[in-house]
Amino acid sequence: MISFDNTKIAFAGKNDKDLQWSYRLFKMIGKPWLVSFGEFAVKVAFAIYLPVKGMIRKTIYKQFCGGETIADCGTKIKELGDFGIGTILDYSVEGKTSDADLDNTRDEIIATIKRAKTDVHIPFSVFKPTGIARTDLLEKMNDLQIELNEQEKKEMAEAMARVDLICKTAHDLDVPLFIDAEDSWYQDAIDRMATAMMSKYNTEKTVVYNTIQMYRHDRLAFLKKSFKEAEEGNYFIGVKLVRGAYMEKERERAKEKGYPSPIQPDKASSDRDYDLALEFMIEHLDRISICAGTHNENSSKHLAALMDKHGIEKGDKRVYFAQLLGMSDHISYNLAHAGYNVAKYVPYGPVKEVMPYLIRRAKENTSVAGQMGRELSLIVEEKKRRKSV
Repeated sequence: MISFDNTKIAFAGKNDKDLQWSYRLFKMIGKPWLVSFGEFAVKVAFAIYLPVKGMIRKTIYKQFCGGETIADCGTKIKELGDFGIGTILDYSVEGKTSDADLDNTRDEIIATIKRAKTDVHIPFSVFKPTGIARTDLLEKMNDLQIELNEQEKKEMAEAMARVDLICKTAHDLDVPLFIDAEDSWYQDAIDRMATAMMSKYNTEKTVVYNTIQMYRHDRLAFLKKSFKEAEEGNYFIGVKLVRGAYMEKERERAKEKGYPSPIQPDKASSDRDYDLALEFMIEHLDRISICAGTHNENSSKHLAALMDKHGIEKGDKRVYFAQLLGMSDHISYNLAHAGYNVAKYVPYGPVKEVMPYLIRRAKENTSVAGQMGRELSLIVEEKKRRKSV
């Protein structure tokens, strides 16, 4: 069985200075009050034009991002590739509203697809639908009972054209593409987009992947429904399976607006459905390609065991593991060292524009029970090991 306890392998990509910096950063992120203060301080600093970009770039940005441009990410792509880990370039600019900005994001995503085509160390591309469509439009599109006005219909057509061009480029260049998941009040619209793109571009093999968040109690049923539709439509489906990133916000909004929360009652339920989803997909690997996006050691071990049980080669391109840059290196590096397909999400973009993503990462880390303790204990163990050598 795969083990994630080998810290020599886990931190092979970090020198002593990098390891010490990661230790200090995770110590800070482990304090919720400090994360909240940091969020406030950064917003104020940008609002009054204080020169804080350099400090941010050398600290939290360095830990979780690859650079400001695709070219800037070249060093990180090579560093990961040297250890058998792929890179997923994630343009992490979000919340734009003008047509020019939305088109610019579309073009940037297409540029990542073209970059992936030329680099064996970039196995996937990815985009967030909220990066290429206005969020209020997506929210209206989500509810089929809402009648869009003529301007909104025009904008919807433009958004779908952006999605289609991105997916067509991925198909034509043979680069697998993830459509990321979003908040539940956008997700039905996004699922319809993803299904349309999979039925159009996955007729011969999996190119387009939808993302399914298992912290929602309805997603296991949705996965099985998606598979049945793919069978009936004679196309392949790709699934990036994650637990989810917006739990607190989802519950608060459901309470505020008076509708049942879409979130699982507890973590155990999310874990159960995640592993059941892995089992279902492995059993239907003839039509489903999987990327298990998880920082959970047990689920990673479970997928590895399922592959062994079903006689699936470690290097089978239909099965990937993925983690975020700067987190869970003990999972990524040990899996890659054992011969499994592994990739890291590598966010990039201008420092100021990527701050919402970075703040969200920090908040998620403080809210995941045991996450910081596990990261820190492994770093401490590796520091001790290096001193003893």
